[in-house]
Amino acid sequence: MKKIILSAIAVMAFGFTNAQSTRFGVKGGLNLSTVVGGDVEDTKSLVGFHVGGFAEIKVFEKFFIQPELLYSAQGTKFDGPFGEDFDTKLNYLNIPVLAKYYIVEKFSVEAGPQLGILLSAKADGEDIKDYTRSVDFGFNIGAGYNFTDNLSIGLRYTIGLSPISDKDIDNEDDYYDSAKNSNLALSLAYKF
Repeated sequence: MKKIILSAIAVMAFGFTNAQSTRFGVKGGLNLSTVVGGDVEDTKSLVGFHVGGFAEIKVFEKFFIQPELLYSAQGTKFDGPFGEDFDTKLNYLNIPVLAKYYIVEKFSVEAGPQLGILLSAKADGEDIKDYTRSVDFGFNIGAGYNFTDNLSIGLRYTIGLSPISDKDIDNEDDYYDSAKNSNLALSLAYKF
């Protein structure tokens, strides 16, 4: 975790020293999230949102590094025993660091790791933060389209790499076959 945070700080520091090649912006949009893997069954997607800021740091002509800081409302819906759904809401401070490549002038693809810091966790209104890991690791893949030099839209999928809970994780197989976050995000971004 320390290595990821230090890497993000190094990337941002590089951006400040190379300011003429760096643009800053704000973004927000919708999340469609769920929990996948493990013995999790009968889940449905939960609609949430994300909002935050980013830096787009030019490395080469078409290649950029894009660190972000986002508040993200995620989770899932579970089928209750009597036909009633209940929500599990997981709110994170996500810190993705993406490699971004412009295939053509207006269209880009991106990929990179993400560190998520759990801010709150509730299941059917009850606090479950003590039963939920405080750090979430994920990997992002996505694409974006620039309408103008300042306004863009993006679609990104994040797959969780670490379990949401430490419960019942006794060995390596349990770790890989555990419940993890899954999130599809649609964003609108504005660069200054």
